[in-house]
Amino acid sequence: MNEQMFLIMAILVVVALLFDFMNGFHDAANSIALMVSTRLLTPHAAVIWAAFFNFVAFLIFGLHVANTVGSGIVSPAIIDNAVVFGALCGAISWNIITWWFGIPSSSSHALVGGLVGAALAKTGWSAIIAQGLIKTALATILSPLFGLLLAFVMAIALLWIFEKALPYPTERKFNKLQFISSSLYSLGHGGNDAQKTMGIIAVLLYANGYLEGGFHVPFWVVISCHVAMALGTLFGGWRIVKTMGMGITKIRPTGGFSAQTSGAVTLFLATWMGIPVSTTHTITGAIVGVGLSRRVSAVRWGLASRIVWAWVLTIPVSGLIAAIFWYLGRGFMG
Repeated sequence: MNEQMFLIMAILVVVALLFDFMNGFHDAANSIALMVSTRLLTPHAAVIWAAFFNFVAFLIFGLHVANTVGSGIVSPAIIDNAVVFGALCGAISWNIITWWFGIPSSSSHALVGGLVGAALAKTGWSAIIAQGLIKTALATILSPLFGLLLAFVMAIALLWIFEKALPYPTERKFNKLQFISSSLYSLGHGGNDAQKTMGIIAVLLYANGYLEGGFHVPFWVVISCHVAMALGTLFGGWRIVKTMGMGITKIRPTGGFSAQTSGAVTLFLATWMGIPVSTTHTITGAIVGVGLSRRVSAVRWGLASRIVWAWVLTIPVSGLIAAIFWYLGRGFMG
């Protein structure tokens, strides 16, 4: 590899880590909004708490999601610098747009959409691995529904169990339990989301001949991605915190515990199965489930519908942007 091509690859690795940083920044609300809205922690203490568990997630989970993103959605044989450039630019552009308007959207599916869009622009449908794309698309629908149902059942069960208990001592107890549920959710967030960028960097290294012995994720890539995501979480996306923590429904400590625990269970299952899911979809579904446990009118459906539209548009719009950037970058990316 000549020096110019090595420099291009190195820049793309940095851009991938920038995306990972933005993922943590953009999705910080997913981990901390409920802790902030229930006044468990101050915003700054909450992001430090979440960032720590984002980072240590590599000690808990394998690399199944990274392998899916790197080699299970688009054929690694067609990946080159221009495809990765398009994918990252598409995902970053969509993240910036949705962050600016304070709309929770999926960084994960923006990256998948970017990868698919750039691959389609280069090769067409032959580049797409149907099984991996279908699995990811199904997870787009099933993860928030599973989170919603689990949170709804848990919230109803807690209301029934503590029906005759005094409200103030009960809420104090669940304030403390939220430390556990928020830790688990942040672990799941770091475990699933950081692996998506690992997959992109690993397939970039593979395409440039830097991986010996077949496709795998080097340990330095694992650590770099977790550091980038943890730093992004430390800076936090405060526009989206307000939407997630207070905009969808009013959350009390029991509801916060139910939503975070349900979200964590969903993310743990998806990560162990190697499915890249959206932490945003998952926790939003869980928050809606908590609201529904009280009454249908407790959910602000107007705001929820805006979020759903952002979900629907994420993959196609990020894919379209990625295709444009692939076209612009193919001449100088090699």
